[in-house]
Amino acid sequence: MLVYGSKDLILIGYTDSDFQTDKDARKSTSRSVFTLNGGAVVWRSIKQYYIANSTMEAEYVAACEAAKEAVWLKKFLTDLETVPNMQQLITLYCDNSGAQLQIHENLEVINEENILNESTI
Repeated sequence: MLVYGSKDLILIGYTDSDFQTDKDARKSTSRSVFTLNGGAVVWRSIKQYYIANSTMEAEYVAACEAAKEAVWLKKFLTDLETVPNMQQLITLYCDNSGAQLQIHENLEVINEENILNESTI
């Protein structure tokens, strides 16, 4: 990885979903993009495995999938030993206030180890 400058690299994630875009299967689509100092390094668009009953549920699933990706990216970048400071938190943006509220209510029972275990299945 070629890195110019001395400032720390900042990893930011953005997540979104479309509610039941597949009308036959009633499946929603999750999308996420992660940027490193403003440049996109990972992006993804995938049909959700679960049938969401609301936009909030579809956004929540998309945010959970993006959180798993964020944990993996942080570990990957740390293992590369080229990112000077990956100790800082990764910001993950979600545009649905209901999903944000659900995430914050569940934070006390979710930890990085659980996310890693789920993401390796």
